[in-house]
Amino acid sequence: MQHSHNNHLTARYPSIPGAKGQDGTSQDAAEAIKPLVPRLRRVALQALATLGDATVLEAVSYVGLSRESLQPRFSELRAMGLVEPTGARRRNPSGKAAAVLRLTDKGRAASR
Repeated sequence: MQHSHNNHLTARYPSIPGAKGQDGTSQDAAEAIKPLVPRLRRVALQALATLGDATVLEAVSYVGLSRESLQPRFSELRAMGLVEPTGARRRNPSGKAAAVLRLTDKGRAASR
């Protein structure tokens, strides 16, 4: 049963938060954050509108929210065609290279 629930959430992604795994914890988290997602997506769009381009961690640092709440929103915004990678990469504090993101034309229109 959990498996079909997982497929149901995946089939609606990125319109609603995605979920992974079969144990139900990811699905519960997706349901819990669902009411906040529209605002968090706007925050992510506004961060890129202000910064011009940024890695996810740079945007998270700028807005002062947790990575766990904002990073998935950037993935959703990419899937929705509102955010795209620039092709550049920058080092995060951990030393790992991270993709630099920017708004697409559609994303700039949505951020106004």
